[in-house]
Amino acid sequence: MQRWRGLDAAPSGWRRCVVTIGVFDGVHRGHQAIIGEAVARARTADVPSVVLTFDPHPSEVVRPGSHPSVLTSPRYKADLVASLGADVLCVLEFTPEFSRLTPAEFAHLVLVEHLHAVGVVVGENFRFGHKAAGDVGELARIGERFGFAATGVPLVRDGGTTISSTYVRSCVDAGDVVAAARALGREHRVEGVVVRGDARGRTLGYPTANLRTAPYTAVPADGVYAAWLVRAGERLPAAVSVGTNPTFEGRERRVEAYVIDFDGDLYGETLALDFAASLRAADTMRFDSVEELVAQIGRDVANAREVLRS
Repeated sequence: MQRWRGLDAAPSGWRRCVVTIGVFDGVHRGHQAIIGEAVARARTADVPSVVLTFDPHPSEVVRPGSHPSVLTSPRYKADLVASLGADVLCVLEFTPEFSRLTPAEFAHLVLVEHLHAVGVVVGENFRFGHKAAGDVGELARIGERFGFAATGVPLVRDGGTTISSTYVRSCVDAGDVVAAARALGREHRVEGVVVRGDARGRTLGYPTANLRTAPYTAVPADGVYAAWLVRAGERLPAAVSVGTNPTFEGRERRVEAYVIDFDGDLYGETLALDFAASLRAADTMRFDSVEELVAQIGRDVANAREVLRS
């Protein structure tokens, strides 16, 4: 898959494609349906498929200070999009000037002048242009004028719940990583660099990898989780603590992973945690003694091992 930063990255002589447009944070099951439809239509038309997304998040530009938590890092999002068969991922810089384009101006500049789209596939709730003035109907009318077909893909629902990035964030915020995984079609992933912490876990007999995450990362609610630590493509079982270490009067919120049956140095490595299940909630994190804490950690590790084995 080609990865473009901006429309000018398109190769010379670029002609015709099917485009899908969205932030696609999480690349959840709803996004997968939209991107999959775009890929299928492109293959039928024998043209490339282009996934068009934005950076920074449009919400932060339109309403500064409203940046939502981020479900997928840029690199992970690109890998997920590539796995769906897309030919191109194009990341557009979302600026105040760009946000003021009318629906017709956006369509002409992006879809016609630069991408030469013959088809555009979006979710049925898609909005675009200044103040989100355009919808799928408007996109179809513009397409009739400019020569491309617009398709709105129905939203994916799980029971009575519409799957969306907002819904997945709410699951992660609540610590319900099982519901988040069901909506995503895979475990929720948190990425970061292993940095040195207090080294307290080592003295307790459970050395942990302290993960420093990027700003806005969607980290699950405080608690203890069973997770897979992903290292160079290998998945290792782990028990993960998210929180402030209240037993030791900690204040800094941390993501710390004890990698089960692992003996090695992870400092400085960029790793990922795929959250599989919640083991304990935040209100069970404080203990009256170190001995009680160590005993509970032992139970957490045994529970995590069992959960991940099954």
